[in-house]
Amino acid sequence: MEIILIQDVANLGYKNDIVKVKDGYARNYLIPNKQAIIANESNRKQLAENLKQQARKMAQQLADAQAMAEKLAAITLTVAAKANEDGKIFGTVTTAQIAEALEAQGLNVDKKIITVEAVKELGEHVAIARLHREVKAEIKLNVVAAE
Repeated sequence: MEIILIQDVANLGYKNDIVKVKDGYARNYLIPNKQAIIANESNRKQLAENLKQQARKMAQQLADAQAMAEKLAAITLTVAAKANEDGKIFGTVTTAQIAEALEAQGLNVDKKIITVEAVKELGEHVAIARLHREVKAEIKLNVVAAE
């Protein structure tokens, strides 16, 4: 069944994408949860009209995301974490800690768009921020021992 996504759905697609899914997934989950609508002729026409109106808005969002990506690429965050003598961290560095460190630098990035592999040691690491569907920014992390 072809559906039109009303909102971003992880591992499926972004808002306004037309995707093909199994009938049961569409009817029992996506449509009742208001995440998608059936891609019939009238809904496709309405989608086309909405996309025309949003084209300029999307171009501005893309430009803003690219500007933010340049800012994120230019900085290196320092995150303090409790660690033992061998350099192993007690716990891990979370996306919330990264978002707080970015906010301290004057950059407002939501923790939900940041992904980071498990940081279990002190040193240099990289986190990824999905700022836009076409723009991903690398955030350099320097994890140091907390005093």
